[in-house]
Amino acid sequence: MKALITGASSGIGLDMARYLATKKCELILVARSKEKLEEIQESLPTKVTIIVADLSNEQKVKELYVLIKKENIDILINNAGFGLFGDFTDTDLSKELEMIDVNIRAVHVLTKFVLRDMEKKQSGYILNVASSAGFVPGPLMATYYATKAYVYRLTEAIAEEQRVKKTGVKISCLCPGPVATNFQNVADVKFTVKPLSSSYVAKYAIDEMFKGKICIVPGFKMKLAKFCERFASDRFMAKLAYNFQKKKAK
Repeated sequence: MKALITGASSGIGLDMARYLATKKCELILVARSKEKLEEIQESLPTKVTIIVADLSNEQKVKELYVLIKKENIDILINNAGFGLFGDFTDTDLSKELEMIDVNIRAVHVLTKFVLRDMEKKQSGYILNVASSAGFVPGPLMATYYATKAYVYRLTEAIAEEQRVKKTGVKISCLCPGPVATNFQNVADVKFTVKPLSSSYVAKYAIDEMFKGKICIVPGFKMKLAKFCERFASDRFMAKLAYNFQKKKAK
């Protein structure tokens, strides 16, 4: 099998690459840092192709697809993304628009193009990395939460379309809670609960993806939180999220 992973130079993306390598999967790894990608390429026990690309640029996303179109991708993992902490009126607009481009636009474009190819061969897996943040309103990280809600709902909708059409393509969405990666440094926050390890989340997600699970939520605490959330109003969850989020401020 051959897998394309975006945001593969660190965190969950890197650990997914490591885990798939143990399954003898060929890899196409995408990130902005050529140096990091080359180090990973040398360290993995499988065939690895690296592509340097800035996924905040729509044209670069489309060019990426042109590069990989003939590779017969079996697994697409849309992992690239980042967050930003702060009151909506204070956060930097250019950074937020970049976040929307990476977290939403790049995922949307790659999913659409690769899914069309997978439909033709009646097989394939797509794993979109969202977050448990996508389940609720997210004051103090409003844009980030909104981008992950988009990815979560888009994936659910596409999965149902594929089920009805019986294409054989499996679409999944990973929705973890806090994970020990560089995310908190980029978003300028600190976690208030103990994060799961990136390697655990990566392995769990891929195993569940192969089983055809649509919404993948690692960890008992997050599973329980998602279950309880259905009994609360959106207004209550927004208040709860605000109080939780403000504790993250560095």
